[in-house]
Parts: sequence; structure tokens; C-alpha cells
Amino acid sequence: MQRSHSYCPQCGGSISLVKFEQKHILRCEACGSEYYFDPKVSAVCAVICKNKILLIKRGNEPGYGKWSLPGGYVDRLEIVEDAVAREVYEETGLKIGRVRLIGVYSTTESPVIVIAYSTEVVRGDIVINHEVLACQYFDLDNLPELAFPRDEDIIREAIG
Repeated sequence: MQRSHSYCPQCGGSISLVKFEQKHILRCEACGSEYYFDPKVSAVCAVICKNKILLIKRGNEPGYGKWSLPGGYVDRLEIVEDAVAREVYEETGLKIGRVRLIGVYSTTESPVIVIAYSTEVVRGDIVINHEVLACQYFDLDNLPELAFPRDEDIIREAIG
């Protein structure tokens, strides 16, 4: 488990990883201040058009070179629906319409909580950014290898 700080922001003492109430936390050895690991929140979007789904080919880890739903991390103080629209635009160049919540996904194997939405494109042409190797629509019954197990669940939920 990676530490975010080596020294306590309160007193400058050394921080060590300890197990406390069945969780791993960082605790200052000098003043006892505790620092918890917060999960990351990611928002993804199933963009469906004419029985096809928009997928991006990931240009970074995890899942480099595999296909996934467009999306990414929610910034601090950002509204989740705004974050998913921003991420879809950044990765694909497409503006999306109003989003519909599909579900919230989390596992004990990943520190990332995924909030999934579905929507349609309202305008734009596909233009990928540096995080994406390719972007294209796939038939719902002929999907490529997906980067994450939850992608298939999200797609299934999106098409009902």
C-alpha cells in the first residue's frame, strides 16, 4: 500500500502504516494524528447510438490497449454529472446529452468507486486526446476485449 505522506502535516513526525479497526490508516508516531485512505471516484458513460456503443481504446494503465467506456476521475468539488460530460468530451470530442444513472460499482480489489451513466451524443465529431489510442462504435453483440470486468456489467445494464 502506497503512502501519500512521509511526515505528519500537523507536527512533522514520521508517519507509519497501521491497521486500525480493520482498516489500514496512516498514523503519526509523534502526535497520533490519523490519516485515512480515501477512495477515488470515477464516472463513466455508456454512449449508445443505433444499437452500437462508443468505446475508447485505453492509452494508459490499467488496461492499456484494451477497450473501455469513456470516463475518468471526478475532480474535487466537481458535480459527478459534469465530470462524466467533461471526460467524454476530453476523450472523444463528443458533447453528450442529459445522463441517466445506471449504477454505482465497487469491489474490494480496487480503490476506485465507479459511477456509471448512459446517454446519447448531441453533437461533435470523434477527436481523441493523448489518453486514448482509438475511439469507435461497436455492435452491442460483438464487443472487443474490455479493460475492466465491470464494463460488461455496465453495458448490460445500459441496454436493459
